[in-house]
Amino acid sequence: MAADASMSILIVDDYNTMIRIIRNLLKQLGFENVDEATDGTAALAKMREKSYGLVISDWNMTPMTGYDLLREIRADPALSATRFIMVTAESKTDNVIAAKKAGVDNYIVKPFNAQTLQHKIHSVFPDHPGPPLAA
Repeated sequence: MAADASMSILIVDDYNTMIRIIRNLLKQLGFENVDEATDGTAALAKMREKSYGLVISDWNMTPMTGYDLLREIRADPALSATRFIMVTAESKTDNVIAAKKAGVDNYIVKPFNAQTLQHKIHSVFPDHPGPPLAA
């Protein structure tokens, strides 16, 4: 599956400022079709109503963490093919290993910039060259 600017992306984070930052970075990268959810439970509900090409989720949220959300998505045949990038402030090796075992497509450690996000999206969708970064 290739990424394109019309692909629907779901940002999941319990911190509105982070949602706004990721949304703005995605906009710089040419992605306009972006939805948001403030926790894993809300994200799952949205994913059952609409098809998303990519989920970008924070790890640390309550009541459902990004890790729990990832496991739920991978366990659901209707959602399991959805690409998933985990965002976290912690680069603990144990977390990275757990996320990889649970089926994460990529991992971003905060803070990050548009180039990092573009690189991670490109690694998840290698067929997509990605739009040039806005200055």
